[in-house]
Amino acid sequence: MPRKYQNFINGKWTDSSSGEVFENRNPADWEDVIGEFPKSTTADVESAIQSAKNAFDKWRLIPAPKRGDYLKKVGDIMTERKEVIAREMTREMGKVLAETRGDVQEGIDTAYYAASEGRRLFGLNAPSELPDKMNLSFRMPVGVAGIITPWNFPMAIPTWKIFPALVCGNSVVFKPASDTPKTATTFVEILAEAGIPEGVVNLVHGSGRVVGNALVTSPDIDLISFTGSTEVGIDISEKSSKTLKRVSLELGGKNAVIVMEDANLELALEGVLWGAFGTTGQRCTATSRLILHERIHDLFVKLLSDRAVKLNVGNGLDSATDMGPCINSAQREVVDSYVKIGLEEGAKLICGGEKLTTGRHSKGWFYTPTIFTGITPEMRLAKEEIFGPVLSVLKVKNLDEAIAVQNNTQYGLSSSIYTNNVNDAFTAVRDIKSGITYINGPTIGAEAHMPFGGVKQTGNGHREGGWTVYDFYTEWKTVYFDYSGKLQKAQIDNN
Repeated sequence: MPRKYQNFINGKWTDSSSGEVFENRNPADWEDVIGEFPKSTTADVESAIQSAKNAFDKWRLIPAPKRGDYLKKVGDIMTERKEVIAREMTREMGKVLAETRGDVQEGIDTAYYAASEGRRLFGLNAPSELPDKMNLSFRMPVGVAGIITPWNFPMAIPTWKIFPALVCGNSVVFKPASDTPKTATTFVEILAEAGIPEGVVNLVHGSGRVVGNALVTSPDIDLISFTGSTEVGIDISEKSSKTLKRVSLELGGKNAVIVMEDANLELALEGVLWGAFGTTGQRCTATSRLILHERIHDLFVKLLSDRAVKLNVGNGLDSATDMGPCINSAQREVVDSYVKIGLEEGAKLICGGEKLTTGRHSKGWFYTPTIFTGITPEMRLAKEEIFGPVLSVLKVKNLDEAIAVQNNTQYGLSSSIYTNNVNDAFTAVRDIKSGITYINGPTIGAEAHMPFGGVKQTGNGHREGGWTVYDFYTEWKTVYFDYSGKLQKAQIDNN
């Protein structure tokens, strides 16, 4: 019998009030059942929210450096168990061990960074326009944070959100993706082991339709942080506006690498392969478009396709595997549907474009690394997020055209240019409409101490990571301290 897992509410592991469960299976071997998880109800969410509300009153009064000390301990535990967590994650969501180790390491880095930020939640002071008066400002916690995370980085992304929320003094209700509930459970177990007080972090498994919606619509949730699709993000924004919640949305991407004629082609080749097919293309920052200068187009496509067909697709726990499976059957069908769309639109299939369904691939959701050429800027493969191992190649005549093609999408998350021309590099930084630009690197590779996020329909202006995320999880409180002993009227007494 598969192991049964529970929600974590008010410091206790508990079943859903529904008594119902859903299965979690290995995407590389659907016969491998990882466990059964609670199919939670609105009542479960309400219980978790009440727990978080009660805990907030005490947690916010713990000095921020002390809150940071808890996260330091979390980072220490994650470091000790990095390999165990990584293997568990690969089994659950499929990406290769090197990548899941990196996923855990990103969580560790974020823990240590957040721990130190507990000593840097600086306020700002300004001189008063009146005598014997001081003007001060302080960061204050917001309240109860609803955290909704995706499956592709099931340790890193929850830490990006939950660690800053905690160090700033907020309490949390955490709804993870239904495809990665085990990694979320492991994460919360570590938080509890590190001594985070009861009720400060609550975990509720279940569907977005029920659990996510209950968080978004609850008047007792003060802020929402969501990573996922643009369509769902818009729905969350609309529903949250009815209670004037603070909302951070990290949404879709259609990221491009530009390779100019003067680029180091071997370096660019390695970057494009990693950006397009790492995590099976299932990243919001994945390289899904490749914009090639016409002078190197044919050569680069040949070099790229020769390497892509040699990528070993298989179980991520096998050290010989280069690329794992799609997360589930539905996502593989999405990928396959876009291959058909590309063919119907007249694109040229260079390699891939097939499900892998026999032999060692017969029990998983595998797909071949796929490359299309002959893509024009208005084709759907050039504009829509696929979230799979499909790369669309476009040919351009010069840098201006490359940047125009790069910007011709509703998204603006990550971007990249390979060039040895410093003027072209800085022109790209200035003119590309994205939140992130890499020079001579792939579109993936965020660092925990730098802001992460995008423009246009990639998000709503907030950033994960770095120092900027702490603005989202705090309120500014202004304090005027008058020690003059008399009534002073600003603007009136200062004429």
